[in-house]
Amino acid sequence: MKQDYYHRSTCRLCGSGRLSQVLSLAPTPLANAFVAKDALAQPQPVYPLDVYFCEDCTHAQLLDVVDPSVLYQHYVYVSGTSPVFVRHFREYAAYVTSRFQIAAGGLVVEIGSNDGTLLRSFKDLGMQVLGVDPAEEITRATVNSGIDAIVGFFTPELACELRASRGPAAVIAANNVIAHIDDLSGVMEGIRELLAEDGVFVFEVSYLVDVVEKNLFDTIYHEHLDYHTVQPLVGFFKRHGLELIETKRVDSHGGSLRGVAQRAGGPRPVDVSVAEAVSRERVLGLDRTETLRAFAGHIDGIKRELTGLLLDLKQQGKRIAGFGAPAKATTLMYHFGIGAGIIDFIVDDSPLKQGLYSPGMRIPVVPSSELYAQKPDYAVILAWNFAQPIIDKHAAFRAQGGRFIVPLPRVEVI
Repeated sequence: MKQDYYHRSTCRLCGSGRLSQVLSLAPTPLANAFVAKDALAQPQPVYPLDVYFCEDCTHAQLLDVVDPSVLYQHYVYVSGTSPVFVRHFREYAAYVTSRFQIAAGGLVVEIGSNDGTLLRSFKDLGMQVLGVDPAEEITRATVNSGIDAIVGFFTPELACELRASRGPAAVIAANNVIAHIDDLSGVMEGIRELLAEDGVFVFEVSYLVDVVEKNLFDTIYHEHLDYHTVQPLVGFFKRHGLELIETKRVDSHGGSLRGVAQRAGGPRPVDVSVAEAVSRERVLGLDRTETLRAFAGHIDGIKRELTGLLLDLKQQGKRIAGFGAPAKATTLMYHFGIGAGIIDFIVDDSPLKQGLYSPGMRIPVVPSSELYAQKPDYAVILAWNFAQPIIDKHAAFRAQGGRFIVPLPRVEVI
């Protein structure tokens, strides 16, 4: 059988070989590898899920890299099914165009454009837009919805072609994708090539500060190769002819970092937020291996609390559903050992996941209407970063006697 992943031996940002393992999670299948009913008998491979720390530049990362065509060619995650993300991207586009004075008609290119939710917001503000994404079905649907997009991975070669055919980009965006790419150096070369002299590269990534402070270990899965902090990014951008000029913490995915970069020597000054972020990271000890090893101990404590609660409920004869089937649920369920013996079914609002079975655990994914049809006693909110909107929207579930369990950042029964 063809090996569809490999283990790299150097840091993705600085190339150092001085790497220390700081966290070992249970091996899992790919987090978005949902299973069709007719494929339930087929075995599903699992992959190592270990986090390493670079002793030279302090970057945290996975070294086991799954072939991106396996991960993304037939992707099932889309942003547009979440009202929270639709609103987030609308505000994001307004912020970028206003803060950096992007003129109407400027070209906005998004790397990993998904279903075009962000690009639609830029288009509504008068921009030309173009998405680049390897997911064939999603990109086709994006084009059919009126957003210009092409299927493919963003490379230096593609950047040259786009600059020749479309002109330089006023904005290049990459949201929850810069952490997904093994050849980050190649992507940065492409960004530098395509970006206008006064253009900005804007990205959002899961922020290691939030991961550690809030125990968000389930954001660690094979798509997320990197767990970024600002300190190593400053040097990484500099090595590629770019300059990090602004950082901002945002709430998405439980806690993310928004960064803005320009070509080195570009027209904008470096904002004080960059130095402030580096200082905060050092105070938290994120430049030391022992901090991340202590984080592993906190996760074990949450595991004992949650699994103890769920096993006790099952012994009482209670029925338990899962709410939401995000990628992070795969890590949480595998590392905590929460499988089909505990969770009877999972509800999710995405039609792309309904009718399928969860990765590895093979738990059926059904519409949220089943919460009322099947009337479980409890629902574990696996999409915990949307816990409050879910609880608010499904007050009727609580009215019929149901209770919600929020697993992270701390275990709560509501």
